[in-house]
Amino acid sequence: MDDDAAPPPADPFAEGRSSEPHVFTLAEARELMPDVHRTADELVTLRADLAELAADLRGGDSALGGRAELKAAEARLMELQSWFADTGIEVKGIAPLLIDFPALLDGVSVRLCWLEGESELGWYHRTDLGFVGRRPLPDRTSPF
Repeated sequence: MDDDAAPPPADPFAEGRSSEPHVFTLAEARELMPDVHRTADELVTLRADLAELAADLRGGDSALGGRAELKAAEARLMELQSWFADTGIEVKGIAPLLIDFPALLDGVSVRLCWLEGESELGWYHRTDLGFVGRRPLPDRTSPF
């Protein structure tokens, strides 16, 4: 092998990306909840409009618009999903909307878990267990 060979080119898409998720404190995650609610409300409305529009267009016309409106709604849905990812929030499901905030609880990797319809962030699960291991957040004042 030639030691003078040039290194492989850098990944132009890697800038700003990290393989490690942002680890949220409970306070950080809760501080984001007003923005989460606003984004989720728009996503839920858009999700319903998209379902209705797609179903109507299969049968002909829709009061919500045509193919251009469908494509615009799909693009907006992708923007909303990107907002979560760009914020460090993991989208686990769209219908119903299920999101996780990576966090640590007593040194253990967990996900602070919020499900569409919940008023506040009050649940978590171990990262390796997923939603099936969902539990209420401990009632304590110490930060995590």
